[in-house]
Amino acid sequence: MRAQDGTNEDGLEWPLVSVERLQAATPWRTFRWHHGQQHFPGFYWSVTMFDLVIYESRLELARLLYADFDLGVAWIKAQPFLLTAQVEGKIRRHVPDFLLFTDAGPVVVDVKPRERLEKEKVAFTLAWAREVVEDRNWRYEVWSEPPTAELANLRLLAGFRRSWLFNPDLLEALISSDLAGRTLREALGAVTGWPQRLTRSHLLHLLWTQVYRVDLTAVLSGDHVLERAR
Repeated sequence: MRAQDGTNEDGLEWPLVSVERLQAATPWRTFRWHHGQQHFPGFYWSVTMFDLVIYESRLELARLLYADFDLGVAWIKAQPFLLTAQVEGKIRRHVPDFLLFTDAGPVVVDVKPRERLEKEKVAFTLAWAREVVEDRNWRYEVWSEPPTAELANLRLLAGFRRSWLFNPDLLEALISSDLAGRTLREALGAVTGWPQRLTRSHLLHLLWTQVYRVDLTAVLSGDHVLERAR
C-alpha cells in the first residue's frame, strides 16, 4: 500500500494490514496517458467519498457508478494496495482495481472484460488473488460488463447525484406526496408551483438517493412505476 505522503509501506503482512490503514492510503499507482492507448482513464467525482476517485477504463468507471449508487458502500478506494504472494514457487504481484468498505465488510474488486476472463494468465492471477483475499474472510469480486439498460439508467441518474444542487423544499414536497404506485409521468404533476423541468430533475435525484425506486432493468421512461424505498 502507499501512504498519504506518497511513500511505499513495504513488508506489511496481509493479515496485519488494518482497515483503518487502508482507508488512509492513496492509490498504489495512478494512470498514465500515451498515444494509441486502448483504455480511457480518468477521474470520477464520488458522492460516497465526496472526492475524486480514479479509474483506468470505461468498465472501471461503470463499476464506480454501481458502488457510488450502493447505499451499503461507505468507502471506495481505487488501486488500494499491491498484493505479493508466492504461488507455485514464484513471487506473484497484483494490484486490485477497487476496495469497497461495505455494511457486510470489505470487498476487493477486480474489473475485467468478460472476453478476457478465459485467458490463462488472467484466470491464474484472479484465482490466486481470490484465495489470498478470501483467506482473510473478505469478499472478492470479479466484475464484468453489466446489463446495458441498467448501466444506461445509472449513467443518467448519476448526473443528479450532487445533493447540494437541489431545492430542499421541492424534495420534501415530492417525498411527502406519497408517489408510490404512480408512474414517473404522473409524479411530475404531483406537486404544483414548480417548473416541470425542476420537478423532473429533483425526482431523478430522489431515484439516485433511493428514496424512491423503479425497475432499472429497463431503460427509464415515463411509464416506470415508483416504489417508496425509505
